[in-house]
Amino acid sequence: MAEASRKLMTVEDFYIWQLDQDERYELVEGVPVPLRAMTGASNEHDTILVNCIGELYPRLRGKPCRVVSADTALRTSIRTTRRPDVMVECAPPQPKTYEARQPVVVIEVLSPSTRKFDLLNKLEEYRRMPSLRHILLIDPDVVSAQHYARADEGDWSSQELRGRAADIDFDAIGVNLPLGALYDRLEVPE
Repeated sequence: MAEASRKLMTVEDFYIWQLDQDERYELVEGVPVPLRAMTGASNEHDTILVNCIGELYPRLRGKPCRVVSADTALRTSIRTTRRPDVMVECAPPQPKTYEARQPVVVIEVLSPSTRKFDLLNKLEEYRRMPSLRHILLIDPDVVSAQHYARADEGDWSSQELRGRAADIDFDAIGVNLPLGALYDRLEVPE
């Protein structure tokens, strides 16, 4: 890692370097940064991620878009790649690539160590992505999410979703999810 961080990496160099690493990294302004420094995700975080993938997968089956995990990177600038918790990618799969080419939905489950960064820096990076139409930031501590949606004209709107009965309308991919389904098997306050 020390050698890799001495000179700024290109995204292409980063992907090759990443193949020999035991953990996942993001590339931030040319510098590899561990995705989950030292600790893994909490059980709540992981359960919500699995529920997101489990809810999206059958709804997208047979459609041109597909759900992908944090193993798929998202290039947000010339020297920065992120690994959103869950994405919906709408470009045909390419076997030898490591990044999404046409992401339409990004989902992040907030965690104490990255909450502030996700709400400020990553959100702005995501909003600059031309293909993105939906960004969902999920709070694992309470049944709540912030849904950002881009209109056809390019303007972003924001909607706070609260409670298990709230619906998430991903109109760009023709999917509607109950927020409560993402908290299945969790005893989280409303």
